Amino acid sequence: MLRLLFLSLSLVLLPQLWAQDIHWTQFNQNPIYLNPAHAGNFNEDLRLTANYRTQWRSVSIPFQTTALAADTKWKGFGLGLNLFHDQVGDGKFQTFELQTSLAKSLQLNPQQHLRLALQIGFNYRQLNSAAFYFDSQFNGYIFDPTTPTNENFQTASMLKPMLGLGAIHQYQINHSLRLEQGLGLFNLTRPNQSFFLDNTKRDLRLNYFGSLYYDYYPKLSLQPSIQLNFQGPYRSVVLGGMAHYKFAETNAILLSGGLWWRIKDAFCLNFGFQRGPLYTGISYDFNYSSLVPASRGRGAFELSFRYVFLRFNPPQKQYRICPDFI
Repeated sequence: MLRLLFLSLSLVLLPQLWAQDIHWTQFNQNPIYLNPAHAGNFNEDLRLTANYRTQWRSVSIPFQTTALAADTKWKGFGLGLNLFHDQVGDGKFQTFELQTSLAKSLQLNPQQHLRLALQIGFNYRQLNSAAFYFDSQFNGYIFDPTTPTNENFQTASMLKPMLGLGAIHQYQINHSLRLEQGLGLFNLTRPNQSFFLDNTKRDLRLNYFGSLYYDYYPKLSLQPSIQLNFQGPYRSVVLGGMAHYKFAETNAILLSGGLWWRIKDAFCLNFGFQRGPLYTGISYDFNYSSLVPASRGRGAFELSFRYVFLRFNPPQKQYRICPDFI
């Protein structure tokens, strides 16, 4: 009966899950997914990021998401490549996306920049229907997995094109205060998400984020942030911030800590450590929504990594040629 209960829960949740995009607690550490205009938006030459999230381990088989991204700068443009893989539930419902981003920075005045971006890619989804349990397999006494399911899925996988747009406004208010905010519009192709003959289009997702960077004093900086996601009937509001303390100037050793609040869902603790070009972050979501009887307050565990490369440019030495007198 527990299996049938979990099946009922899955059938209720899956149509909503198919219509929603994934979300991250450490959204500032997944910049290309947050907004494609972030491609090339850093001081170094090459940036690599990796993110991993596992969720609802105490409710069912955990949801697991992995993301990898790389971005660089080329002839005044920002170039980015972003991919992620997501697997959900007993049926191992998998989503794989690969996106490429092209961004351009425009200087409005000495204090303000506007970055615009186009994102193009594809979305691949696969469902293992043989892993599900159906009521026709319950014979009145016991559950018999060898009994036919009497279900017919028209397709087990699909490949759809994806299109997104992004814009970021950067404002250097003074030497210690900087504001960055952006808008992103995703799923412009509205791909069909149904594994049956009906047409269930994926909803457009509108994303807004804002971050204020405040250098309180040379060793301490504060970063309050907000993120809003609107996708069909789904709403997500995340408020919070991070504090960064620099221990050593020469080795660029930073320790970060912060608290996030995903309204009506979870409180999230976040810690990070940076040494030179490598940053590592860890966070945990404490669920307080209506799912608490099943989740027991346990939400998601998340890791993030970032590494930046700086091209070595040796100084140009000037030699004075002495005349050769014979």
